[in-house]
Amino acid sequence: MFQDRGRPKSGGPDRVLFCDEINVVVSYHLPAMHLRGDAWPFRPTRRTGGWVLPTFLRKRVSVPAKWIAWNQVANLIPADDAGRMMALVERLIATAVDAVSVQDFFRQQLPEMAAELGVTGAGVMERPPEWITLAHSGRWSEISIPKPLLADVLDKDSGVATILENTAKDSLIAVPLRVRAQTGIVLTLTGRTISEDVLPLAFFLGRAIGGCLDVIADRHRLSQRIDRLRSILKISHTLSSIRETQPLLESIAFEATRLLDCDRASIFLWDREHHEVIACPALGVAGDSLRLSDKIGIVGDVIHTAKPLRIDDAYNDARFHRKVDQASGYKTRNLLCIPLLDGDNTLLGAFEVINKNSGVFTAEDEITLLDLSTPAAVAVQNTRERELLLRSHHQLTEQVTKGASIIGQSQAMQAMRSTICRLAETNLPVLILGESGTGKEVVAQSLHYQGPRAQRPFIAVNCAAITETLLESELFGHEKGAFTDAHEMHRGKFEIAEGGTLLLDEIGDMSSAGQAKLLRVLEQKVITRVGGSQTIPINVRVLAATNAHLADAVRSKKFREDLYFRLNVVTLELPPLRNRADDILPLAEYFLKGFAVQARRPLLQLSVAARQRLQVHTWPGNVRELRNLMERVAFLAPHDTVDAEDLAFILSPEENRMHEPSLDFGLGEATIVFQQEFIRRAIKRVRNNMSEAARLLGLHRSNLYRKMGQLGMSEVAGREDDDSNLMS
Repeated sequence: MFQDRGRPKSGGPDRVLFCDEINVVVSYHLPAMHLRGDAWPFRPTRRTGGWVLPTFLRKRVSVPAKWIAWNQVANLIPADDAGRMMALVERLIATAVDAVSVQDFFRQQLPEMAAELGVTGAGVMERPPEWITLAHSGRWSEISIPKPLLADVLDKDSGVATILENTAKDSLIAVPLRVRAQTGIVLTLTGRTISEDVLPLAFFLGRAIGGCLDVIADRHRLSQRIDRLRSILKISHTLSSIRETQPLLESIAFEATRLLDCDRASIFLWDREHHEVIACPALGVAGDSLRLSDKIGIVGDVIHTAKPLRIDDAYNDARFHRKVDQASGYKTRNLLCIPLLDGDNTLLGAFEVINKNSGVFTAEDEITLLDLSTPAAVAVQNTRERELLLRSHHQLTEQVTKGASIIGQSQAMQAMRSTICRLAETNLPVLILGESGTGKEVVAQSLHYQGPRAQRPFIAVNCAAITETLLESELFGHEKGAFTDAHEMHRGKFEIAEGGTLLLDEIGDMSSAGQAKLLRVLEQKVITRVGGSQTIPINVRVLAATNAHLADAVRSKKFREDLYFRLNVVTLELPPLRNRADDILPLAEYFLKGFAVQARRPLLQLSVAARQRLQVHTWPGNVRELRNLMERVAFLAPHDTVDAEDLAFILSPEENRMHEPSLDFGLGEATIVFQQEFIRRAIKRVRNNMSEAARLLGLHRSNLYRKMGQLGMSEVAGREDDDSNLMS
């Protein structure tokens, strides 16, 4: 180190300068002088082995400096100082773990470190590119620190000890701090006559401080990430409550700009079929929506590569498409665009944020946007699927509602419509009675779709079509393992119809056990699955329908009396079509119009003869028979005007006459043959429904069987066996 020793005692220059090192660099060569010791007119001093120079040469000699590299530090630290330094490093780490910021860390540790090293001042400076002071302590001044020397410290990645310029007593030590998150940070120590032994110690501490700054930076990044993830969690909760796509996209864009501190954001939904992307919201564009080709621009590149892109200077990137800026008058400086993937990793489009408010988008911003995009994509997909389901539901509801119209102007139908209108607003159980084909299910649908439960399920169960062993499982569900084939839990119709209406058609055929459970449902509003013990509350309106006489079934102990009275709160009895002749033609025209559309042919007209033919028919199959007839006419009639012959052909493709008895028969035998054929024709007309056939023939069903037995008809044995099996 240099020390200014002042004026010598005798003979010499005014002041002398002692140099501890032999290598003295002269700023420029003087005439007739060389750097060899024997060439100087001044002798070396015995005390220091340095050079004795006149004062006029001091400003022409640069300040000497001692440099060391990191690989020299271990050999230069005295053993006595190693333990002290390790203890100081431990305190540095402990402080870094709890420090809230870099400034807080230096505020606590710079004074302690300066005291341990025996210096009067300490400071940390950064070059970003202009030198700034991050922190300082003690007698330390930024003005006195030579910035070129600090640049050499960073460039050489070495430590240096030297004398501050324009002084002879103030020493300077500068060492680089290796910080992963930042570059260009230097630790400087100042003081009077600092020992050279401090340089390796300072270099060692500089590395430790760099590690501590990395810890603080990592904690800060983690803290920011945690805060952003918390924000994303809150955003996800908000997004889950939005049920429409447009408000959802606007909310996602707003939250993205707030979270990433940028100016704008847009979601681009990919229309694969038309090879377009739809930007929404598209601020500054008419309609707030913009359609672009999926093959151009940053968005097109992201969609086809499924990789994020960060663009720091948009207008200097050849992939950037300026059409949107030109259309809106907006200027994009920088942007970040990522693929928008749903929970199944299906590409929905792209998510773009534009113009970071300060600086450019970082890798951390990219991670944050990717984190946000996952719940956003799921919310978008769920909302779009929900809207599709709602549209389908509304369309189906409209179709079913149209199909559930009560057609007819007879007094009976007008009274029926009025009653249905009043009952639809209630939750009362309704028992619907009527012959097969009179429209009991249509009445039940009208009760449902005209009431407050219209947007909830309508479930119809035909109790006669399900075997007794499976009926309870179908209605109430079953638990896994409840019976042999119960491989998994099954939800019954009551659970599926939650909030809606359940129609139990042909309820007279329900088993005794099923009747008991149904009574419990009606009274307690709970069900229990087959094989289970847990009660499940339900909210279902129950409607029942049958073509049987339940009162007779109650008297014969085939139907529970308490259930009968529970269902019979309100009874609607539908008249057969033969008793309301005024409704035949309106119904025929209504059905014919609908089926003509399905058949893709012009509206068919009924001739006068066809109208008369329809009105004289007895319609044993009621409205169902008329509907089926009109469906066949719409598809098979050869002309646009339907004649009676068309109806006759369709009504009976076979020869529409009875087989005439042979003239060889006597009167008694001919009478028997006639009666047999007449009964067979009646049974065939009502599609083998023996109760309806008996009613059509003006007989009780038991009398019909007796008559068939008397006539020796072979069909009677099988039918009686079938009936006995059903009743057992």
